[in-house]
Amino acid sequence: MRLYLKSLLLLSTMLTASTALSAELTVWDWKSGDPLSAPFYEKAKALFEAKHPDVTINYVMQPNDQYYTLLGTALSSNAGPDLFLMNGGAQAKARFGALLKLDDKVADIKSDLVGWEEFSDASGIYAVPLSIQGFVIYYNKKLYSDAGLDASKPPRTWAELTAVCEAIKAKGAVPCFAIGNKEGFGIEFWFSSIAATSWTAEQQSAFAAGKLKWSSEPVKAILQSWVDANKAGWFPQGANSTAKFMDEYEGFMRGEAANTIGLISDVAHWKQFDEFLGAENDGVFAMPSPTVAADKQDGNPKFPVSGGIGYGVNKSSPNADLAVEFAKVLASPEPAQIFFNDAGAISSNSKVDTKAVTSPAAISILSMMGTSGAPTAHANATAKELEEIHRISQSLLNGETTVDEAVQRMDEVQAEAHK
Repeated sequence: MRLYLKSLLLLSTMLTASTALSAELTVWDWKSGDPLSAPFYEKAKALFEAKHPDVTINYVMQPNDQYYTLLGTALSSNAGPDLFLMNGGAQAKARFGALLKLDDKVADIKSDLVGWEEFSDASGIYAVPLSIQGFVIYYNKKLYSDAGLDASKPPRTWAELTAVCEAIKAKGAVPCFAIGNKEGFGIEFWFSSIAATSWTAEQQSAFAAGKLKWSSEPVKAILQSWVDANKAGWFPQGANSTAKFMDEYEGFMRGEAANTIGLISDVAHWKQFDEFLGAENDGVFAMPSPTVAADKQDGNPKFPVSGGIGYGVNKSSPNADLAVEFAKVLASPEPAQIFFNDAGAISSNSKVDTKAVTSPAAISILSMMGTSGAPTAHANATAKELEEIHRISQSLLNGETTVDEAVQRMDEVQAEAHK
């Protein structure tokens, strides 16, 4: 009997130890269920679980348009995931209070990755960058040719872009730009694309610090260009009823617009557009400025590029150390190479090989990244400003408010956000 009881006690102790060692990491994102991204996520999971056989990775894909609302609710109730995906800049920085500070925990990989700026502030690093993201104009070369334009020479000044849109309008088949602004995302892409060439480095810094007001001429001019382009018939009707992801881009891929402001990485980008338009018809250029004279641009418009998406660790996670380790695996070379090869995500990891790419659009983008990058202005605004400009941008398109009224309201929000 004593031996039997001793055996039961030993078995109970073993089971308790096994339970203590096992863990599940819950990872939130809006990408893991996408067929092109899935191999990347599965590779990272396999690498981590092979090293930690008692740990299970549980991906939870949330709807993109509700992601930050759901995340905020979960974090406020202390029921959030162990680690979660975020866009760099304003969306990440608005959640630093809920994130584990990572400085000493990522020292071994810091030199391998770029894009840290969008996931850190003066107090430290709060997320691991996964990709580099930016906005460029993609254009359908066939539609340019059909309108009598030289498809080999995309516009490099505002006057040239205006001439392109007038030619597309005169042809009458499609609008000049595809625009989806149902969630207000259209203004983000327009705003940052124009600011990239229009603003000086000092103005970019001042805007990020809340010192360059929305009513100042450099900022106000961008909102005015949004209104003017719409009035000129560059945008399709119903832009405020069109989702940017992916209705806008699916329309562009069907040949229903001549241009679209797309991403350089991962989705709504060169890899998808090559597939649908044909690589020979997929052109790319940087948005010129409506306010900076052509001779001041040196014929070289800039485009916004910065840290794209990254993973932060919930500071309330009971498995924080494991979560940090998994975030580092997600950004490591082997999964990152798959992410680039399969999904076209331009990795934050400098060890990923991009030399084998054959897409003319991708080659142009990779070349531009070395010479023509600029800050992503909207990402350096506050989350409160982004929320308000989403709403106001729709009112501007509908003619329900004026630019003067819009910038007055945005000044108020900016001042409140920077108190």
